[in-house]
Amino acid sequence: MTEGPEPEILCEVRGNAGLVTLSRPRALNALTHGMVRELAAALDRWEQDPAISRVVITGAGEKAFCAGGDIRQLYDLGKAGRQSEARAFWADEYRLNLRIKTYPKPYIALIDGIVMGGGVGVSQPGRYRVAGERYLFAMPEVGIGFFPDVGATHFLPRLPGSTGIWLGLTGDRVGPGDALAIGLATHAVLSAKMAELTILLCDGAVPVEDALARFAHVPEPVKLAVDRAELADCYGAGDLVTILAALEARAASGSTFAAKQLTTLRTKSPTSVAIAARQMQVGAGLDFADAMRTEYRIVSRIAEGHDFYEGVRAVIIDKDNQPRWVPMRIEDVVTADIDAYFAPLGSDELRL
Repeated sequence: MTEGPEPEILCEVRGNAGLVTLSRPRALNALTHGMVRELAAALDRWEQDPAISRVVITGAGEKAFCAGGDIRQLYDLGKAGRQSEARAFWADEYRLNLRIKTYPKPYIALIDGIVMGGGVGVSQPGRYRVAGERYLFAMPEVGIGFFPDVGATHFLPRLPGSTGIWLGLTGDRVGPGDALAIGLATHAVLSAKMAELTILLCDGAVPVEDALARFAHVPEPVKLAVDRAELADCYGAGDLVTILAALEARAASGSTFAAKQLTTLRTKSPTSVAIAARQMQVGAGLDFADAMRTEYRIVSRIAEGHDFYEGVRAVIIDKDNQPRWVPMRIEDVVTADIDAYFAPLGSDELRL
C-alpha cells in the first residue's frame, strides 16, 4: 500500500495549543493556496474551542520558517492567463493576514530561520514573534518586480527610525538582534531552546508571557549597530525623490553607507521601488484592514503588468539576474502610473 504525499501543513491540537507546522522544508516552507486555506480553517475551529488557549506556529526543518509564497506557481498562473486564480490566492492570503492580526487568542510565531514575504504574513501580524538564532528577515519583493505586501503597508512605516522604509525599499536582511531592537521580533530565544519552549507553550500550564520570559535571550544588533542615524535621516526624508536626493548628497560627501544604498536601489525594479515608497507614505495613516485593501489593489495591477514576470524570470527561472525592467530607471517612473496601482477597484475590491 503506497503512502500519500506528505501534508504541506500540519494543524493539530497539542495540549492546550493549536500547533501549526509549515511542512514544505525542501521548498523552504513556501506558502501554497492550500496551506493558506487550511490555516484559516484551523484558526476558525480553534477560536470556538474553549480547550485551546493559544496558537503556536513554526516551520519544519532548520533553514526556514517560511521563505514566502509559492512565487513560481503564481508566475505560471499569470503567464497562462489565469490571473484570476492568482488573485484568489492573494485575496485569501490577505484575509488570513487580517485574521491573524485580530485573532482573539495569543498567536505565537516561533521563527528560527528565513522569514520572508508570505512567511512574514503568517507571523508578523501575530501577537508574539519569537526569533531564534537562525532568524533572517527580509521583504525582498522589489527585486523581483513585486512589492512588500502581507501587511507591510501597515507595519513597515511604523518601525522606528525609518528602518521599515529602508527594509521595504531595499529588500535588505536583518537578523535576530536587529529584529528585536526595532520590534519585528517581540522576543528572542536560543535555537537549542526552541523545542523546549514549544513544549512549554503547548502544555498551557504557564501563561504565554511567563513562558517566553523564562527562555528570553537578548542578542545584540549587527546591521543597525552602525549607520542608524544616517539611515533614519535618509529614509525619513519624505517621498522617493527626496530620499534619493538625500542619499545622493551624502554619497557625494563620501558616505559609503549612502553610496551602497544607491547601488542597491538601482538594481531593483524602478516601478516596485516607487510603489513601495508610496506604500510607506500612505500606510502610516491606514489601519490594518485598509492596508490589506490597498495591497489587493496593487497586486491586482501587478498581476496584469510586466515587471513581476520579468523579475521572476531573471531571478528564479533563468537565473541570469539581468531583468529588463520597464522602465529601467527610477527617474523615468511616471507618477500617474504609480497612482494607478493605488486606485480603487470598484466592485472588485477585497472583501474582508
